[in-house]
Amino acid sequence: MGGLAALSPAAQAADSELARNGGFEAGLDGWSCTAGSGAVVSSPVHGGTKALQATPAGSDNAKCSQTITVQPNSAYTLSGWVRGSYVYLGVTGTGTTDGYTWTQSAPDWQKLSTSFTTGAGTTSVTVYTHGWYGTPAYQADDLSLYGPGGAPVEIPAAPTGLTAGSPTSTSVPLSWPAVAGATSYKVYRGGTAVGTATGTSYTATGLTPSTAYSFQVSAANSAGESARSTAVTATTTSGGGGGGGELPARALVGYLHASFANGSGYTRMADVPDSWDVINLAFGEPTSVTSGDIRFSLCPATECPNVESPADFKAAIKAKQAAGKKVLISIGGQNGQVQLATTAARDTFVSSVSKIIDEYGLDGLDIDFEGHSLSLQTGDTDFRNPTSPVIVNLIQAVKTLKAKYGAKFVLTMAPETFFVQLGYQYYGSGPWGGQDPRAGAYLPVIHALRDDLTLLHVQDYNSGSIMGLDNQYHSMGGADFHIAMTDMLLTGFPVAGNGERFFPGLRPEQVAIGLPASTQAGNGHTSPAEVNKALDCLTKKQNCGTYQTHGTWSSLRGLMTWSINWDRFNQWEFSRNFDAYFG
Repeated sequence: MGGLAALSPAAQAADSELARNGGFEAGLDGWSCTAGSGAVVSSPVHGGTKALQATPAGSDNAKCSQTITVQPNSAYTLSGWVRGSYVYLGVTGTGTTDGYTWTQSAPDWQKLSTSFTTGAGTTSVTVYTHGWYGTPAYQADDLSLYGPGGAPVEIPAAPTGLTAGSPTSTSVPLSWPAVAGATSYKVYRGGTAVGTATGTSYTATGLTPSTAYSFQVSAANSAGESARSTAVTATTTSGGGGGGGELPARALVGYLHASFANGSGYTRMADVPDSWDVINLAFGEPTSVTSGDIRFSLCPATECPNVESPADFKAAIKAKQAAGKKVLISIGGQNGQVQLATTAARDTFVSSVSKIIDEYGLDGLDIDFEGHSLSLQTGDTDFRNPTSPVIVNLIQAVKTLKAKYGAKFVLTMAPETFFVQLGYQYYGSGPWGGQDPRAGAYLPVIHALRDDLTLLHVQDYNSGSIMGLDNQYHSMGGADFHIAMTDMLLTGFPVAGNGERFFPGLRPEQVAIGLPASTQAGNGHTSPAEVNKALDCLTKKQNCGTYQTHGTWSSLRGLMTWSINWDRFNQWEFSRNFDAYFG
């Protein structure tokens, strides 16, 4: 009490509450939580009607933070109420000694408090709370930073001069002049917030061809968000994203072991049932990892005694195409590492793949790069602007092939979950290095080619557990895994938890679910009953289980499987179920 009495009236008057929305009554407004770990709950709460609940997962400690304007050479008190195990409350950027306090166990609300003094040049600090790796969710409420307020930050003015550039069939580029005092901008489409930008441009993606859209933008800083700009409208061009628009509304995609047997036996092209709408020839492989020189040949007779002649194979391809089927060359596979590290390899890739397509009269290309084919160099942290040569050269190569063959060119991709959905948590080696540089490495490729992409069918097999948009880990083998993984592709997600780097969702007709055709084909085999549950949930919002999808996608394209050969080995269980489900 003596310390309080010693404070001068002037000092008392200068001190005030500085934390914004410390009671979380306005949701997470003002707060940023790593990897989407934070949520607002109505119970338990310490005061008011809301509290923060944050859930650590894997290598994320569920850190929620807020940057606050302060004065130099001033004393502050940080306090808050917490529940849970190993809960921390702290501050960084003080310019002196950053401090924190924590509790090992707080089965009920417990107050944490720490004090600090700012340095001579300090004008802002970041306060935070976090849990510990692998522990259950914790709660925090009524967080407070008390002390002299810094120079008041004013809400910026509404942006003016918003303009729309030349649309494509699925995207519209937007730009606007900078607004004084703004630290970020929020983009609205049809009145709904769809993204955040730190600069003065944004590309709205995942749009529908031949459709008019209305856009607005607002400016924001630590004081809040401005009014929205005057709306601009733009109409996407016709044609739709991706080639191969002649695919049926429901498509079944399968890989055909054309160059090897793999224990399942060789299946001739002419013997592939009509159930299969897209047939991917496995595999075109490089002469060396970095050559870019892709070669394809039929399975040797010593391994596949019943292999047809090249002439019969080509004739069977033409017959399939006459029946409306698409036949593609798939590049890569488990053993076909392809690293286009140089422009020479890029150009060789284009010429060698073109030769295969022309020789066999194929409809397009499937990119099945696995293993160490794609990785991100240190410092390559923005999927929208990749700098790693193997990524940039692949994008350029595919765009060249697309331009060469035109609108009917079919482009599909079959990445593993490690290269796509894992990007919700980790991207490349991370801002400080040390992570696997392959994490999320397909995202820049998918994003750059989304207007050329016919189908993305991520391999929902041979996968570790992956965190979904519910911030829970999902494991392969049941409907839940396919629902959660596909929902991520259709909804979009912040890459590495960064809301300013949001990977936009794909159109449902660009997405198919990838599964093994039998227990022998790969880890993560899913029974027909569970496959049907996943389809029910994603296309009808029925039989969803515990995972709540972010939409209902009746135009989801279909299923992909490894492989046609393994399905034949398994008495065609996979394709028969697909035909029965979609009638």
